[in-house]
Amino acid sequence: MPLRTIQGLIDGFRAFRETVYPRNRALFDALAHRGQAPKVMMIGCADSRVDPLLITGAGPGDVFVVRNVANLVPPYNPDGRYHGTSAALEFAVRVLGVEHIIVLGHAGCGGVQALLDGSPLAGRSDDFVGAWMTIAEPARVRAVERAPTGAERQRACEHETVKVSLANLRTFPWIAERLAAGTLTLHGWYFDLDGARLMRLDESGAFADV
Repeated sequence: MPLRTIQGLIDGFRAFRETVYPRNRALFDALAHRGQAPKVMMIGCADSRVDPLLITGAGPGDVFVVRNVANLVPPYNPDGRYHGTSAALEFAVRVLGVEHIIVLGHAGCGGVQALLDGSPLAGRSDDFVGAWMTIAEPARVRAVERAPTGAERQRACEHETVKVSLANLRTFPWIAERLAAGTLTLHGWYFDLDGARLMRLDESGAFADV
């Protein structure tokens, strides 16, 4: 069962310190003293059910991970305001020199549901979620054209949201430069927890099982 209490998390850390850490001491020492050098960045959703490292078998130092609501990338807009995802992109690409960026969407995304059906705050003030999800408005429009209602519309919008993020990645000049030079590759992935299916976006614009 998932850990649900603070004490459960503390107990989990104790188990990590007593078992995982000693077995991997050399790796952790190297990461602590030499720093990180991941080749892959992954932009995933903040949803607690979808752990990018767990589902890919990655370990410490393997992947530079950013998680936000609905795995969204905003368009390039250096206006001096707060841009957490864009700042992470800049660090990963321009400082760490990652060679791959994966946008990882998933089934049952609450952010996408809010985009389609309205805020889950039920009449209360929506300070951030609604505005954030407007990034994916083109995804909503395309999904509704294909499937006006139901689960099919939700999945279509989740797929289209990944495509929106990939398109927005290309608006960053230092990403576009590396794409043109062949030193950076973008990937669109989609995970369905029900059945543990991982799909990737192909050149035709469709998602297929890896």
